[in-house]
Amino acid sequence: MADAESRWADPVPLLPANRAPLAPEYSWPAGNKAAMFLSFDVDAESAWTAKDPARYGELVTMSFGGYEARVGTRKLLEMLREEGLRATFFITGWSVEAHPAMAEAIIRDGHEIGHHGFHHLMPMPDDPMLVEEVDRGLETLKRRLGVVPQGYRAPSGESCEELRVLLKERGLTYSSSWRDDVRPYRHVLADGRPGLIELPVTASYDDWLLGLSQRYSRHTIQTREAVLSIWQDELDETRDWGGMVTTVLHPQCSGRPMRLRLLREFLRYAKGFSDVWIATGEEIAADYAACESAEKGATA
Repeated sequence: MADAESRWADPVPLLPANRAPLAPEYSWPAGNKAAMFLSFDVDAESAWTAKDPARYGELVTMSFGGYEARVGTRKLLEMLREEGLRATFFITGWSVEAHPAMAEAIIRDGHEIGHHGFHHLMPMPDDPMLVEEVDRGLETLKRRLGVVPQGYRAPSGESCEELRVLLKERGLTYSSSWRDDVRPYRHVLADGRPGLIELPVTASYDDWLLGLSQRYSRHTIQTREAVLSIWQDELDETRDWGGMVTTVLHPQCSGRPMRLRLLREFLRYAKGFSDVWIATGEEIAADYAACESAEKGATA
């Protein structure tokens, strides 16, 4: 038995999967105590076809994703205008091609566009589609929107070493996929080189887990009271720590009437703190890079 266990464990290195040092505790700008990275994932129908392209023929299933372009994104943009907030929208290249007016509306309102793959395929080690997913997504954002994104969020929230290296080679500044900290940090690649800045995701702010229910979903719709309690408690404690919360919101979920009302209430709660910096990914990554540069200069 011991030999069998040893053979199974041998291929697994006795090292942490993330070898970056602990996140530095840089001060937030303008005297703020904490930060919120307000971000959305715009998948449209690609959320449903990524694992099974045949689902494209299931038109009611596709309508869950199509809601983003018809209603959800538009309503979220209206709400963000009313609240005076800028956000980051990570969008798949497929969604830009299929729904250009939706993507252009995000740009017109002054929000950041981030890279979210092309077909929303989950990045996995040795995946032959990995390079195409990154490069085709980048090409689409440039050609269709004139955008060279700084940030990347992995579809289905997965990553691998090949992807980390590829994102660095393609010149991106930050990623927001990992779930292992409450502060930004810089990745260290397997060969020891510095990688991208990571803006870690806060898992409890993934509305897909709390507010989407349909025939392929394992989840049931949680009540306003339950979700608001989770979100407020997470923000309260993270604020006490001086950290950052990162949302993963989807227009096909949080763009629905009850969920949008819930999100509006939560954002107003967050805005009620005078010391929580609500910002885009590019703003937070730029602040981190400036602090990192200043620290290096001070120790040189």
